[in-house]
Amino acid sequence: MKITPYRIKKGIRYLRHYGVQAFLNRLRDKLEPEDVPYGPWFEKYKAGTEELARQAKQEGRLLSRPLISIVVPCYQTPEKYLTEMMDSVRAQSYGNWQLCLADATPSEEVGQVVEEYCRERKETRIRYCRLEENKGIAGNTNAGITLASGEWIALLDHDDLLAPEALYEVALLINREPQTELIYSDEDQVEETKQGLRHTNPHFKPDFSPDLLRSNNYITHLLCVKRELAQQAGGLRREFDGAQDYDFILRCTELAAKVGHVPKILYHWRVHGNSTADNPLSKLYAYDAGQRALQEHLQRMGQEGEVSQLVHFGFYRVKYPVSGTPFVSILIPNKDQAGTLRRCMQSIQKSTWANYEIIIIENNSQEEETFRYYQELCGMDGAGGVPEKGRERMYGQGVLPGGQAVKIVVWDGGFNYSAINNFGASYARGEFFVLLNNDIELITAGWLEEMLGNCQRPEVGIVGGRLYYPDNTFQHAGIVAGIDGIAANMFPGLRRGQEGYFHKAAIQLNYSAVTAACLMVPRQIYQAVGGLEEQLGVAFNDVDFCLRVRREGYLVVYDPYVEAYHYESKSRGQEDTKEKVRRFGEEIEFFRTRWINLLKQGDPYYNPNFSLKKCNYSLKP
Repeated sequence: MKITPYRIKKGIRYLRHYGVQAFLNRLRDKLEPEDVPYGPWFEKYKAGTEELARQAKQEGRLLSRPLISIVVPCYQTPEKYLTEMMDSVRAQSYGNWQLCLADATPSEEVGQVVEEYCRERKETRIRYCRLEENKGIAGNTNAGITLASGEWIALLDHDDLLAPEALYEVALLINREPQTELIYSDEDQVEETKQGLRHTNPHFKPDFSPDLLRSNNYITHLLCVKRELAQQAGGLRREFDGAQDYDFILRCTELAAKVGHVPKILYHWRVHGNSTADNPLSKLYAYDAGQRALQEHLQRMGQEGEVSQLVHFGFYRVKYPVSGTPFVSILIPNKDQAGTLRRCMQSIQKSTWANYEIIIIENNSQEEETFRYYQELCGMDGAGGVPEKGRERMYGQGVLPGGQAVKIVVWDGGFNYSAINNFGASYARGEFFVLLNNDIELITAGWLEEMLGNCQRPEVGIVGGRLYYPDNTFQHAGIVAGIDGIAANMFPGLRRGQEGYFHKAAIQLNYSAVTAACLMVPRQIYQAVGGLEEQLGVAFNDVDFCLRVRREGYLVVYDPYVEAYHYESKSRGQEDTKEKVRRFGEEIEFFRTRWINLLKQGDPYYNPNFSLKKCNYSLKP
């Protein structure tokens, strides 16, 4: 990153708002070199002349060629930006479009530029209307929509640019998935340089992620909405100016039969001193409007939740309250490691939620210290001892100082993580199950309330937390299927306090899976899918479990507001025996066979432009 006076000025502004620690974390993010630099990557993968010519020919073969009306509210638009915006529309490889300009500029300058532009190019697809008053960006956009006659409405800012293949890719998705009613694409930013426009800060997005949308308006551009849906949603609302697009997107996604995503850079957001892209401080009112829009969205959806703004502008937290006092069963498999288990238990007992039980599933422990700790938990005063195999299924039970029951049940088979948890679940009385490794130490005292608030949402099936290694680097921030051929945790090694790609390590969003080292699931859902897959005794059982829950139509939520240390070694034991190698290979094959279609199609919550060899949202070469 080149240091310039302008960037120094931005850095000072950032420091004043966010404070020293956040500034240093952000600086680390900025100074880390890109694995694959975006500028050359963009030039390599953008649609070239031959591809655009192919698309223009292919347009005539599309079963459906919807008219796409591009709506642009204008206000004192500089002639250069206005002309370049219109050029980008006219350069589209898809020809069935119209450009609708609603101009609230007090003077006639913009209208004269448009009139001359159309006359010189003999362009008849551009409609222009000069508004009698400036109704704000929402009102001006609505005026532009009244000019439109297309089946689809696309929104474009007056100083931004469309990629030449943008409308073709939208039309292609409409043909491929005709039930789609809202479409968005990936985007980047462009800034003026002496060498021309420079492409930076690409935002490669997942497919529709409701929790991510409640954390940030990640959809933004390019946004295309079916005309009927836009009318049903009621258009844009001027009381949300500044976040009018966020409010509109929330209302449209509530109603849309299907939300589609084109994982390609189709929109170029121009960066200049007055743009929100470059200076978020220029529109502080917008973030208050976004908060209000999100709060109203929750009300329309019939969900309780408290919306607050995060320190990074445009990012929000929704805190879902717990309904009632549901009973939670915490399942902890254990073999020896009494000190590790004690630390885990002590962290649980600091929880601010009291209505839980703990079920420790004993599995072939040998150390006397382990059984002394069990006896302590059960108040046995030295009774008990090592359970005889095949004899006792319940070792003992006791009561914690807070009044919670603790049970120690015995699984006398060999190690099979799935079978052990399924066995422990048969003793559980809770409405919700927590799967917890014995080497977890909870940091967040309100972790159970946080998980319950999410898990009680009818659309949510599983909630997982943010886990750190003891050295305060990330161990887990969600799981992506397909990385390294199967699946992998996100952001391993990221320093605690850093937030990763578009803050994704620090905001709530949806993933295909989370780790079973610390997750919550409703009892009903656990039982409905048959618990953990016992064919996967060691590897990938949590990923498989999450995918099966997702297959039933539920969301998997990564909740970063549940934090814990995971004392798992960074260098886990090697698969260095024939038996281990064989078992590992069999489990990989089982997983791949069951989820082959997902692995081929790609994880919907991870953009296909990202590498499957990295776990940090790095571009693929």
